[in-house]
Amino acid sequence: MQDGYMLYICTWYIYNLPVFKRNDMKKFIKVPTALVSVNCTKSSLKLDGCSVIESCIHSMGGKGTMFLEEHLLVFVLEGTMTLFYGNQRFVVHENEMILLKKAMFVRYEKEGNPDHDNVFDSLMFCLKDELLKEFLTMANVKIPRITEEVKNTVNPMTDCLVAFARSLKPYFNNPSSVNEGLLRIKIMELLYNVSECSKNIFRQILQLRQPVRNDIRQVVEQHYSTPVTLPELAYLSGRSLSSFKRDFQVIYNMPPAQWIREHRLDKAKDMIESTVMPVSDICYSLGFENPTHFSRIFKNRFGKSPSDYRQ
Repeated sequence: MQDGYMLYICTWYIYNLPVFKRNDMKKFIKVPTALVSVNCTKSSLKLDGCSVIESCIHSMGGKGTMFLEEHLLVFVLEGTMTLFYGNQRFVVHENEMILLKKAMFVRYEKEGNPDHDNVFDSLMFCLKDELLKEFLTMANVKIPRITEEVKNTVNPMTDCLVAFARSLKPYFNNPSSVNEGLLRIKIMELLYNVSECSKNIFRQILQLRQPVRNDIRQVVEQHYSTPVTLPELAYLSGRSLSSFKRDFQVIYNMPPAQWIREHRLDKAKDMIESTVMPVSDICYSLGFENPTHFSRIFKNRFGKSPSDYRQ
């Protein structure tokens, strides 16, 4: 087995999805790491290049935030999944799929099927670059030059692809008995099926081979008002932390920490003026350390504490 990229197949049965509480608003999960860690109670299988997470839940609904460490292919087999990805919103219904590139924050809302005990059932495939490269080599694909960005879209699954997805279900029942070679063949078969099912997703797969290096302005302006750290912003932009700081300084003529702090404070002021949201919730939702720290730097900038400013 090569070092550096592995497959984890995880069984994820949940009856209560996490909903952010006041002190949890700055939390999110890293996918797939958070779902395949040694401390995770979910069973898992290892294979080069991909992680597959099964989500079978009974719930009226739930929501959270994921940070995508790898490219994410989502199959919804029952229920509905709404994804907020950058400035875009996608609703993935039963027997539909979507492919999202790595290094992005994705908010999600899951809703079970009300006609079937509120069951929500999905498969999430976290795909590493190495696996996609191997697939394209194996498929002997001639790589066309991509001159414009392929847009994300929700794509219908064919009956054949739905049947294939459901054929993976038994692997989650007894993970220790699964043959790694057979599983690898199944994952390659999956990519063949997806490519045949949706030309748009196939073009996205080709596009994902290109290095991820996003525009700093776009990354920062999309995420400064979320609880994201500087190293995570650097990762989102496809840069090392030092390169991110250097490029940011050239564009904005100030350090990123200062720019983000000032813009978060301006955003906090707007929220205090226009909403009845508690100050502590505003604090955590914008990524400040704690209400005391937030109150102090808010007063330094605007001359009043957040509570006094609202009065």
